[in-house]
Amino acid sequence: MQVNPRIHELLGNENRPEVRLEAAFEAELDEQWSFVGGKANQRWLWYAVDHATNTILAYVFGKRKDDVFKQLKALLEPFGITRYYTDDWGAYERHLDADKHEVGKRHTQKIERKNLNLRTWIKRLARKTICFSKSELMHDTVIGLLINKVEFGLNIFT
Repeated sequence: MQVNPRIHELLGNENRPEVRLEAAFEAELDEQWSFVGGKANQRWLWYAVDHATNTILAYVFGKRKDDVFKQLKALLEPFGITRYYTDDWGAYERHLDADKHEVGKRHTQKIERKNLNLRTWIKRLARKTICFSKSELMHDTVIGLLINKVEFGLNIFT
């Protein structure tokens, strides 16, 4: 476990802050459409947010296929999530336990708002745009850098 070193600089070593870790027990999952090169080459961002904090927990890129969702599900296993909130895309129903899964719009408002924010910040995710990627590598890198900076607080410039 590591605390942001800037906090130690500001407070000095004698006033170290208390660090409290909380598990993400509920998560909202969604997928967001974009394309690379042309609209025939679809690229999907699959991701999950903590239902309580609206922080992105994990994300993957790929097609809108079950095996891509399984990759996201594997990334979420260490979080010990007990409840999943999703839309009615079939991959969720096929691969999530029915007793841990709830379909509907009532509990997916935060992730839908996050979709709007991502579309605003990254024009490559907008539905009608002249901004698009020519390679999957560049597409995934640009979106991944934003998520790593904004959501994970990583310095992407080092």
